[in-house]
Amino acid sequence: MLFLQNRLYITFLRLPLLIRVLFIALFVFLSFGIIIHLLEPHTFPTIFDGIWWAIITASTVGYGDYVPQTFLGRIAAVTLILAGAGFVSTYFITLASAAVTRQDRFTEGKIAFRGMEHIVIIGWNERSRELIDRLTALTPTPNIILIDETLKTNPVDSKYVHFIQGKSHMDETILKSNIAEAETVLITADRGNNEHQADMHSILTLLTIKGLCPNVKCIIEILTSEQVTNAMRAGADEVIQSNKLTSIFMENSLYSSHDGLLSDIVYQLKENRLEILSDDIFSGKSYAEVHALLYQQKYQLIGIKREEETILNPSPAFLINNQDQLLVIK
Repeated sequence: MLFLQNRLYITFLRLPLLIRVLFIALFVFLSFGIIIHLLEPHTFPTIFDGIWWAIITASTVGYGDYVPQTFLGRIAAVTLILAGAGFVSTYFITLASAAVTRQDRFTEGKIAFRGMEHIVIIGWNERSRELIDRLTALTPTPNIILIDETLKTNPVDSKYVHFIQGKSHMDETILKSNIAEAETVLITADRGNNEHQADMHSILTLLTIKGLCPNVKCIIEILTSEQVTNAMRAGADEVIQSNKLTSIFMENSLYSSHDGLLSDIVYQLKENRLEILSDDIFSGKSYAEVHALLYQQKYQLIGIKREEETILNPSPAFLINNQDQLLVIK
């Protein structure tokens, strides 16, 4: 019997403080409700009437619908006010403190995400900031998980952005993002380090994610061309060579006869999505025929992806195979 009492006591002590205070307050209300019913059965005809009186008295509301008439009843009321009011106040103070603490933990990135089909973005920089701004402007807006170890609080004031503070190559941090239910992961390069170290850190993060959830789609930004192969070996579904893209952009700008033409095209693409279509109904048709069909559906066909080869603007007579993927702008 003593052993059972000790186990129950230890179990009670392990409960959260808010639950313990609530149980104590309920026990006080129940006890004084029974006591006042026994002391003054005519004034408090049922135990429920006694419990009602105990709750109203302890919370200092004092409706006055039930009032003790005897000396012992009033002694019980004074005792309840001195003891019960303290527990009630403690409960609400603890409740408010818990709410504030949780909000602080949420802002500081210490709360795990429980949703599904979300986008995980690793690394806070100008590129991720711009991307998050664009994603939060979409309808419907996807849930976005931002993971970064340098930030102290969530930098984005949006209900759709959940911040997780921590090292992206640690299992504990990645698991907080509910990676198993994520739709896509984007790993951005840390340009604060030298390019080689930044790529090593990105690939290490990729290995961590693929080790925990091999099926999740991962897009990784790589700065040095020699690390592209390692990123693919680590399981990247797509590698973005940002430095190479920037070099191509600069080269085209140098030799363009129209100032700002390439920039205008890129900014136009911000409002139009590049998509991939695949449908057997286009098989056997020429590029010109498919282009006309898609144009009626407000798609602009710009090329074909055939296995590992990407063909931009082929000849009008180019025949589409059933395995080809169509590159379009919507």
